[in-house]
Amino acid sequence: MTGTLEISAFMTVTLGLAVYLIGVRINDRLPFLERFSIPEPVTGGLLASLVVLGLYAGFGIELDFDLAGRDFLLVLFFTGIGLNARLGDLVAGGKPLAILLVLTLLTIVAQNVIGVLGAVIFGFPAQAGVLFGSASLIGGHGTAIAWAPEVAQATGLTSATELGVAVATLGLVIAALIGGPIATWLVDSRQLTPNRPDEELTVGIPNEADEEPPRIDHKSLMRVLLTLNVAILLGFALHETIDQMGLKLPLFVPCLLTAIAVGNLRTALFPRAPRVSRTPTLALISEFALGAFLAMSLMSLQLWTIAETGLALAVIIALQTLFAVGFILLVLFRAMGGGYRAAVLAAGFGGFALGATPTAIANMTAVTKRYGPSPLAFIVLPLVSAFFVDIANAVVIQMIVNF
Repeated sequence: MTGTLEISAFMTVTLGLAVYLIGVRINDRLPFLERFSIPEPVTGGLLASLVVLGLYAGFGIELDFDLAGRDFLLVLFFTGIGLNARLGDLVAGGKPLAILLVLTLLTIVAQNVIGVLGAVIFGFPAQAGVLFGSASLIGGHGTAIAWAPEVAQATGLTSATELGVAVATLGLVIAALIGGPIATWLVDSRQLTPNRPDEELTVGIPNEADEEPPRIDHKSLMRVLLTLNVAILLGFALHETIDQMGLKLPLFVPCLLTAIAVGNLRTALFPRAPRVSRTPTLALISEFALGAFLAMSLMSLQLWTIAETGLALAVIIALQTLFAVGFILLVLFRAMGGGYRAAVLAAGFGGFALGATPTAIANMTAVTKRYGPSPLAFIVLPLVSAFFVDIANAVVIQMIVNF
């Protein structure tokens, strides 16, 4: 049997849950994975992607996953992040947000410098450097696919889409693997601890087995789900309004914003009502949504696209990885204060600079589940990576493509 095998949305979600649990099982059996803060869905998802690669290489079977269910989980996850945001933290996060934005802009420029130089050295048009750079790395698969036709038109490079997808795929794999170890080394070598260790985790519950499990019952579950649904409905309405104004934003960004408003208004208007924000129930739902999303994202990677670009991809991605790690350790960690929150953001930036925002959050989740909470990090990084960076990235890419 050869050809393409269509996997329905329901089956994709089912397989994603199974892959996630396989990752949990492997991490439990191999303690070094948890020690280096490798997220469970990354372990299971990469293993599944190798199985998918084996089916393609050995039998000519290409699995085509319907990812509609996965995309809703991303919306659910970021809505949960928004509900956890306190106005006080947002005000306090103004300076870290500005610093992280500047560092992200520097990374965009540096990635494209490396990408353009690498493209020229290996015989590609200079404009194709954006596909070796920020269009595919910080931008991810969506941005690479969106800009590939522009690169193809400007250069005549007919394989632009395949090139962008290959770079984004390999970048995502590396991003999922480097963030946790970077933060683990920073925390352990400097003996860093959370500023507010008694707070609830933003995503997930602690790994320590000797802690009493948090209380999660049917009432808290229904309360959190209702609040999430209300925020998502408002997010859909805001997204339509933004779209009518001619602005293009991913659906999860308006949902994140409306959730911030809903969470803070609920606390202000109903101060005696049972909590929703920063509760174990919301943290658990957020972890489920993120874990299943990431497992499905990784298991659906088409790893065979990487081999088609050969030596150029390997060398340029190696340089991009070295730059990212060096920049995080030497610049970002110090610029963000050199404390525990900076270490958590280092894990996130490792996932974001080479992969995608969900990978960044998964890296930070793995770190905070082991070492303790850092709520502000989960607000600052998504605001930069999901909101500001697309605009800045588009400006830089357009300048290079039109050069």
